[in-house]
Amino acid sequence: MRILHTSDWHLGRTLHGVDLLDHQAAHLAHLVDVVRSESVDALVVAGDVYDRAIPPVEALDLLSQTLAQLAEHTTVVVTSGNHDSATRLGFGSALMRERVRLRTRVAGLAEPVELPGGLLVYGIPYLDPDSVRHALADDEHGVPARSHQAVTDAAMARIRADLAGRSGARRTVVAAHAFVIGGEASESERDIRVGGVDHVAAGAFAGVDYVALGHLHGPQRVSGPDGTTVRYSGSPLAYSFSEQHHAKSSVLVDLSGTEARTELIAAPVPRRLSDVSGTLDELLGAAGEAHVDDWTRVTVTDAHRPADLYRRVRERFPHALVVQHHAPSSAPTVRAAAVTAAHDPVAVGGDFVRYVTGADATPDELSVLRSAYEHVLAGERSA
Repeated sequence: MRILHTSDWHLGRTLHGVDLLDHQAAHLAHLVDVVRSESVDALVVAGDVYDRAIPPVEALDLLSQTLAQLAEHTTVVVTSGNHDSATRLGFGSALMRERVRLRTRVAGLAEPVELPGGLLVYGIPYLDPDSVRHALADDEHGVPARSHQAVTDAAMARIRADLAGRSGARRTVVAAHAFVIGGEASESERDIRVGGVDHVAAGAFAGVDYVALGHLHGPQRVSGPDGTTVRYSGSPLAYSFSEQHHAKSSVLVDLSGTEARTELIAAPVPRRLSDVSGTLDELLGAAGEAHVDDWTRVTVTDAHRPADLYRRVRERFPHALVVQHHAPSSAPTVRAAAVTAAHDPVAVGGDFVRYVTGADATPDELSVLRSAYEHVLAGERSA
């Protein structure tokens, strides 16, 4: 019993304006090759198939072609992530061929995909607490609290109830899209905080053999409960310079023994990401030689901005994505921190209030900021 765990394809995403669809297509072709060569029983995609709720037509075509190719060799289980529109991703799931199984509805999360050898794969779609709390209510516990932890606990309670009603030997896999405590984030994951909290404890997934996680872009194992292996496969490509040192991969999981055994399958690297820094003369000379074929973030450190800086840097580094000039200073200066997707938008708003007024935002002001932010998120989900 072998599965291939992948996630966070983000089809349709760009990198500083560079279209990545051809590179994403190459990665999906690589997955088809791995599925075929490793005799994989199921490919599990743990959310964020698309980069936005309404993906470009080219991304739709790529997914359609890839699912058709994969279904010739294995069963495909796909869940929705926070970037996906669960409704759009799940459209037509009832008409899909038997070997393509979309799990985008809360109502179906405790209905596993049953595979030969007693392997059960449960797919949990991304659980936004505001959207799914009432759908996960039951007579015993009522409506879950407004948190990622509470709705994940409620979802897993349904899965454990289904498992308790089954007899015979079985191995179990749960695919979920969440920020599990102990995971290391990057700059390119979208914030999912609700009430200021975005984390779920790994203990929520106790009782299954393998948890195939999506959301965090770095491949990593998270400490889980005894008997349960919890892993992020990570994204197939680097989607920010914070990911330049990631070794991108998918996870080959063997469930034929008493414990899940995992092997990382290296992903093809279309082009490295690199930070390059120095004076312009240094960068045009030997210091830049190793990076001329990379996607680069170039920082020029001359005391004065060189003439025609952008053109000269781009001639040296044709794939430069960011070109900036930071002159050295004899006295330390305080530079404003870059705001990325990893920052709490409410905290950023609070910083702005402090900058404008000279005083920290009050609890009431922070509450208004958080309500406004979550209202915008709700509007994006309904798009």
